[in-house]
Amino acid sequence: MLTFSFSGCNEKKSDDAQELEKVALSYASGFTISRGNDFWELEVTQAWSGADRVFKYLILEENAKKPAGNFDAIIQLPVEKIIMTSTTHIPHLDMLNANEKLSGFPNLNLISSDKTWKQIDAGKVEDLGAGPSANTEMVIDLAPDWIMISTLGDDLKYLDLLAQAEIPAVINGEYVEQHPLGRAEWIKFTGVLLGKYEEANLAFEQVEKDYLEAEKLSEAIIDSLRPTVLSGVLYQDIWYAPGSESWGAKILQNAGGNYIFEDQIGTGSAQLNYEFVLENALEADFWIGSADFPDLQTMGNAEPRYKTFKAFKSGNVYSYTQKRGRAGGLEYFELGYMRPDLILKDLIKILHPDLLPAYELYFYQQLDEKK
Repeated sequence: MLTFSFSGCNEKKSDDAQELEKVALSYASGFTISRGNDFWELEVTQAWSGADRVFKYLILEENAKKPAGNFDAIIQLPVEKIIMTSTTHIPHLDMLNANEKLSGFPNLNLISSDKTWKQIDAGKVEDLGAGPSANTEMVIDLAPDWIMISTLGDDLKYLDLLAQAEIPAVINGEYVEQHPLGRAEWIKFTGVLLGKYEEANLAFEQVEKDYLEAEKLSEAIIDSLRPTVLSGVLYQDIWYAPGSESWGAKILQNAGGNYIFEDQIGTGSAQLNYEFVLENALEADFWIGSADFPDLQTMGNAEPRYKTFKAFKSGNVYSYTQKRGRAGGLEYFELGYMRPDLILKDLIKILHPDLLPAYELYFYQQLDEKK
């Protein structure tokens, strides 16, 4: 695995007489950071899977003058009010101590962060409803210094409208990254937008250190000692499981698991029929990532065919449902992108408990017969 230091691998380029220093990223491939004397440039090169255009943003330090060039959004530091639209963005605020800057979010009940709930309870965060795409007028009324948009939704069609209202809209394409640490490295993107790059870099370095240390624990495990792992569930008679090149599959492999569907090439979900899954995974040792069923009885009642699998019969079924936010949202879907080290340690603890004897599961829990 190749990593690069901040100071050793920076490239300088001249752009209309403005000298830019390109900040090297270690894992993320969907954005770039360049630093000028008193400004930053961010480029989002993979806003979504198969994106055919690059989005370019300028972030000006206080009292800085705009350099030459065309930008999709211009942001002036310092920022006081921001809007985020995905729970995966919230941990960036937690780790950068910037929760007080959040002024709006769609569907507050999805949030798990205790720090953010303090702001919500104080009436400082506007609930934008079901989704920002349906509440563009509310976004404009709030007049944030910037809004961060995830390309998983349909918010892209509102970029022009937000631009007309002079509200900088930046795209976060973290979900396109397939290296677990690549998604976490997007905290640097948010750090630049908040004027907190150095803090973001330190936060990421700690996550990276913890992830790599955990990964080393399982690297020496020989193939014969790697338990077989089934993942995914049936939905309308199709079994959805992580493709072998996906974020989830890579963490399973890093944890010392032998992923049953490692021949299903792809970064998204593989769509399999039940007969294929039964043939290949009937005797799998573990079943990890079994949706959000509360217990085995509920799971088996929902789909009796699940009861056929060895992992179900032996009770080796684990789900990411241990921690929920105050309003019921799963913390896994909020914090998981930013803390792949915790997911990795959870999986190592499940598959090879002797490697982490004192560790307690954070996201995952073993499903009981009945809660």
